[in-house]
Amino acid sequence: MGDTRPATRDTAQRTGTARRGAVVAALMLAMALAALDGTIVSTAVPQIVADLGGFSIFSWLFSGYLLAVTVTLPVYGKLSDTFGRKPVLIAGAALFLLGSLLCALAWNMASLIAFRIVQGLGGGALQGTVQTLAADLYPLKERPRIQARLSTVWATSAVAGPAVGGLLAAYADWRWIFLINLPVGAVALWLLARHLHEPQRRTAAPRPRIDWAGALAVFLCGSVLLTALVQGGVAWDWLSGPSLALFGTGLALAAAVVVIERRAAEPIIPGWVWHRRTIAAVNLALGALGLMMVAPTVFLPTYAQAVLDLDPITAGFVLSVWTLSWPISAALSQHVYRRIGFRDTAILGMGTAALLLLAFPFLPYPGEAWQPALLMLLLGAALGLFQLPLIVGVQSTVDWAERGTATASILFCRQTGQTVGAAVFGAVANGVLAARLGGSHDLDSVTQGLDAGTATEPVRRAVADAVHAVYLGAAGAAALAFLVLLTLAPRRFPVLKD
Repeated sequence: MGDTRPATRDTAQRTGTARRGAVVAALMLAMALAALDGTIVSTAVPQIVADLGGFSIFSWLFSGYLLAVTVTLPVYGKLSDTFGRKPVLIAGAALFLLGSLLCALAWNMASLIAFRIVQGLGGGALQGTVQTLAADLYPLKERPRIQARLSTVWATSAVAGPAVGGLLAAYADWRWIFLINLPVGAVALWLLARHLHEPQRRTAAPRPRIDWAGALAVFLCGSVLLTALVQGGVAWDWLSGPSLALFGTGLALAAAVVVIERRAAEPIIPGWVWHRRTIAAVNLALGALGLMMVAPTVFLPTYAQAVLDLDPITAGFVLSVWTLSWPISAALSQHVYRRIGFRDTAILGMGTAALLLLAFPFLPYPGEAWQPALLMLLLGAALGLFQLPLIVGVQSTVDWAERGTATASILFCRQTGQTVGAAVFGAVANGVLAARLGGSHDLDSVTQGLDAGTATEPVRRAVADAVHAVYLGAAGAAALAFLVLLTLAPRRFPVLKD
């Protein structure tokens, strides 16, 4: 009899550990679906366009998906706090897989774009709820471990996605890029349904009240404003009728969101997200991170091909090296923030990132591939010190009933920052190119010249100047994040006990 209790306790502990391991595997598979989506599709665009046509609108394969993910993040965050993580994640994964199946059955570019938006509607649940569940499963001391695993999934996807997409498009059919999601997603769904068991929690009201009006207003407002940013300067001029109409409509919808959310009993975007100093500061800092990340992710491959004269695969490697140092740095960041705190660790990381971005314009022309690659390797290490401590820190300042909303808010700000950055830095790059080349070129025409092998020395120098200007802007965004944390964030985050 004396040994019964320890044996029972050990058995229960082993069972709980095994169940948590199965859930973590499901989370990593779900995160892989979302992480692979952009990189694996990009390499198959030539085959997709050749089969379906629609070259003039193919960019919406990415823009439509990104818009759907971004505008649904706060909605899914609130729903996960209301109904639990499991039903939201399973519903989102099922919607993502439905979109994948429909994409594989698309008959023209318009239908493929529409089904990509369906994918994005499910992708918002994957991104936000996976991050929230990771914090639910582990106490503060162990959260860096699971977050580092998720960062590794993103890193692996960034490197493997283009290769897998290229192989499927070349030796099978581009539709397999979407069909491959089905077995992976099915395994994730099975693991979640079988092993994820959330405890029953008491709620103040007998029936949760859902702010459907607020959800619709947030969705419409985000869709209109992000569409204006994505298409402005591309499909139409910034000061044209369509652009002004979209921005005007978006601002009117933003005012409607404020009015609706103030009156709602359970708002989709509650006021405490911005009233609490810690969360507001991190939201702004992650928005600046999204803005900053546009410089390397969007413009470095063009720089590598135009200025360094690298082939597309090697140019992709120059970018991908930061995905090697980022998760390693993130995993090790716990040893830093346990000594100096979440805020100061993030400040150290972003201060270093700002210096590295400032160093980029001083690289020699034309230079060697190892030079920007080294900067990217160091930049990934710096950003690993920045992002993970802030995410873990915010998740540790809220209880279960607020964690989904808080996590979604910081991811939403980062995604919005990337959208704004793509618009702003695209305008900066095109402006520099026009000034250097007499107003007859923009980044799209330069990219086409690279593909055709007709880029001249003046064009290459103009690209270098344009990318240097973008990196200076990114350094400014990094400095903004640095100042936000220094002036707004508390030195010690108000961490709750587990």
